[in-house]
Amino acid sequence: MFNDRKIRPFLRFILMWPLYLAFLLVIMNVYVYFIDSGAGKIVTVFVSVYIAAVAILVVLKRGQISEKLVKFGAGFGQVQKNLIKEMAIPYALLDGDGRLLSANNEFSELCRDKIRLKLNIGQIFPEITRNVLPENDDISIVHITVGEKKYRAELKNIYVDDADWSEESKSIVDAKENVLISVFFYDETEILHLQKYLKDRQLVVALLYIDNYEEALESIDEVRRSLLSALIDRKINKYFQDYQALLKKPEKDKYLIVFQNVYLEELKSIRFSILDEVRDVNIGNEMAVTISMGIGAGIDSYTESYEAAHAAIDLALGRGGDQVVIKDRNEFLYYGGKSASVGKSTRVKARVKAQSFREIIEENEKAIIMGHSMPDADSFGAAVGVYRIVKYLGKRAYIVLNTVTDSISTVVGRFQGDQAPTEYADMIVNSEQAMELFDDSTVLVIVDVNRPGYTECPELLEMAKTKVLFDHHRQTSDSIGDAVLSYIEPYISSACEMVAEMLQYVGDGIKLKSVEAEAMYSGIMIDTNNFLTKTGVRTFEAAAFLKRCGADVTRIRKAFRTNMDDYIAKARAVSTAEIFLNGFIMAVCEADNVNSPTVLGAQVANELMDINDVKASFVFTEYNDQIYISARSIDEVNVQVVMEKLGGGGHMSVAGAQLAGCTIKEAKQKVKDVLADMVKNNEI
Repeated sequence: MFNDRKIRPFLRFILMWPLYLAFLLVIMNVYVYFIDSGAGKIVTVFVSVYIAAVAILVVLKRGQISEKLVKFGAGFGQVQKNLIKEMAIPYALLDGDGRLLSANNEFSELCRDKIRLKLNIGQIFPEITRNVLPENDDISIVHITVGEKKYRAELKNIYVDDADWSEESKSIVDAKENVLISVFFYDETEILHLQKYLKDRQLVVALLYIDNYEEALESIDEVRRSLLSALIDRKINKYFQDYQALLKKPEKDKYLIVFQNVYLEELKSIRFSILDEVRDVNIGNEMAVTISMGIGAGIDSYTESYEAAHAAIDLALGRGGDQVVIKDRNEFLYYGGKSASVGKSTRVKARVKAQSFREIIEENEKAIIMGHSMPDADSFGAAVGVYRIVKYLGKRAYIVLNTVTDSISTVVGRFQGDQAPTEYADMIVNSEQAMELFDDSTVLVIVDVNRPGYTECPELLEMAKTKVLFDHHRQTSDSIGDAVLSYIEPYISSACEMVAEMLQYVGDGIKLKSVEAEAMYSGIMIDTNNFLTKTGVRTFEAAAFLKRCGADVTRIRKAFRTNMDDYIAKARAVSTAEIFLNGFIMAVCEADNVNSPTVLGAQVANELMDINDVKASFVFTEYNDQIYISARSIDEVNVQVVMEKLGGGGHMSVAGAQLAGCTIKEAKQKVKDVLADMVKNNEI
């Protein structure tokens, strides 16, 4: 758009400058006359000739010069227009609303019969919506697909003054705020193909462990043990041969596997069927063999990929085994985890951890113990057990407790108040008091929780240099990872069971008071639903130890009886139950007139599992502007995986989640969507 009316006055101004400068020569001529009249006359002649020549040039040639310059400018604009028209990169010019004004040949070829002036670009390329048009001086980038080719479209604003518009241009476009949008399309098909090629051939490191190798062999006759081991080994080798994997066996129950990234996507699509294939190996063994895999992917360095695989296998084992965990840079992906964790009959690990804990306590002056927020009987009972260990070792100990819910008020009341023994007077502190007590010689002991955000006082995690973690919940990717001592066993029924075992190995003379034994016994009883779920041989052994220490079962039962309001609320919650997908039952627990609504919701979820043909139960409770979900199952559904998809966690049969910023109806729909998706993908 070359504006002739604007350029001609500018050219006249430029051409008149030699004439304006002649006045300087006249002044110089006058000055010369004062110096020498003869020289002045000579200068006068030359100045006169110069002025005459300039005047003739301006008067006679001005029009021709102006016309030549205008023609040159117009020709130059036409050259630019032709260059853009024939440019090898598709290019288009849009108005401020995204309507097409002009385009070059490559753009026309790209759009074929779709191109038409004033047509909105979004009608040609649906990916370029109104929302992606550039703002101010930003460059907006949109990736589009045309046939088999992929393009990167770059959109940028062009600001144009009103005077630069010709009448023809103004008739074509209503320039919104004098803004045009230029669009360049860069073909990135080849680049993306090469990127995919390199990514597909990137090596992936995996670690495969047999979870229960020794236990499975012990469950079969000695004659057939070598056969079982050979069958498992053959199954694993044959499976990964199909993916051109390099497989090495450094130990009898461990494998190192390296394969190309292209096969990882295929393994994901079949959800790592090797888990089921190994589990189905049976030659008379009473215990099914399970495996776990940790995979490090998306990392260029082989060393870092191996370290990522190691972190992933640790997480898989910490979550109970029988699953695959992929660490793709900072993202964790989970597959499997359908079977229950296999309990270990040996207490070697408990003894080793107890001795390590003793050494840590002896090196410090005091310990601060905390569980999860909204503590239950297991959290408080485990804290009491750790308190007794620390006191036995002659160190100071404190338990962080901010809220005493109805579910533990009776138990906590025996450690506080006028009737409580004086030795427990300073045992319980709140978060503020705990932070004041904290110093460099303090050990922070976390029980019954392994996620930082769920602890009673997350600030203590920042302050602590020495952390110890005791938990029985399955680990997640955001678990506390910098503990000097971490004892996490998902197959153990409760944190109280874990601490009860450690108590027996810390020292020979340690003995629990009856009130402490009852607090721990309560934790086991509540977490196992009166010894109905997640119980093993060691669970009853721990209960027997606590019974020998003076735990009174009758007193514990009385302490956990339900009041009338809670019983009515529980009955109302059960009455709201509805069945979803012929196996999942959902109910809503009202929090009105209930002191511990979340505990009541968990009790309702337990009771709903007594109904025939129910695979899993989900109870929704609104409390403190959040929706608490209690999930329960027996053996058909891993509710932990379901809750993890909603940001929660737990165990295979006992799990939960907390949702903020939504209603119960919306929370219920989210759970239904997750269940429907998992059923569709054969995850349940």
